[in-house]
Amino acid sequence: MSAMLNGCLADTEYLEVTARSGNRYGVWVTTPPGYAESADALPLIYVVDGNFAVGLTAPLIVTQADPYLTVAPYIQVSVGYAGEEAEQWAQLRNRDLVPPGEPVSDEMRKTLAAARDSGAMTQEHMDAYLAHLVDTHADVFLSFLTEELHPLLQSRLRVSESGHGLFGYSYGGLFTLYAWLRRTSPFATFGAGSPGVAATDSQVFPLIAALPDHGSAAARRLHVTLNEAELLGDIPIYREIGRNLLTVVEELHTKGRAGEVTKALLHETHVTGLQASFLSYLKTCHTRSGSAAGDDDRE
Repeated sequence: MSAMLNGCLADTEYLEVTARSGNRYGVWVTTPPGYAESADALPLIYVVDGNFAVGLTAPLIVTQADPYLTVAPYIQVSVGYAGEEAEQWAQLRNRDLVPPGEPVSDEMRKTLAAARDSGAMTQEHMDAYLAHLVDTHADVFLSFLTEELHPLLQSRLRVSESGHGLFGYSYGGLFTLYAWLRRTSPFATFGAGSPGVAATDSQVFPLIAALPDHGSAAARRLHVTLNEAELLGDIPIYREIGRNLLTVVEELHTKGRAGEVTKALLHETHVTGLQASFLSYLKTCHTRSGSAAGDDDRE
């Protein structure tokens, strides 16, 4: 493991960690205002897709000092890829964020082919993207976060015993949904932004079916966001993801799990929605005194 200060982000330390799997990860640890002067132990909020997401989400750590909000203090842990692999993050995330055995939908294949034909993606890039999609290991990555990275950070930081969170967007949102369905500790809250449930026979549906009936609002909480432009726009793959997510929500209602799930419909696109989704998660699930702001809930 190596460590160095990241001069691009305030109050952020950058680590590189090699997992037991042999995969190497870049980890950005962002502490809140006043952390150095305080002795308080704080929960960690893990954010995946760190190479892309850290610049959009880590600055929002200042919201916990906003007098108009009730966001509770936390430390953000953004997890991405290190070294030369950082340039391949858009492909490698498929390996780490997609549940094992997840089908590749026909619409996804059409979308990739269209990107290749338009010049937005080379054939080589498309082949590599698909290769990672058919050999997915979200279970291995989840074990890295919970069994390796979390204990490491506990040894380096003032970390609370409870209240930890996990946030992801797109395939990262699929990963967060998968982690929630597996009832994964140590996370208490889960933020799934536009989760990439791209196949009607996704692995999330058997996991939902296996849930015990009738959950509790006091159990691990899931916050799901979807963007209007995805559900109502002109891009077929996003409409399919939107429809599949609505099916997920409906099946969770059928299982009596509505008390564990909050939802928000955002006025964003798939690209612009990441930051808005993270802020919605913070305001809804990570609040002082355990009270939910709920301003963005559209349940």
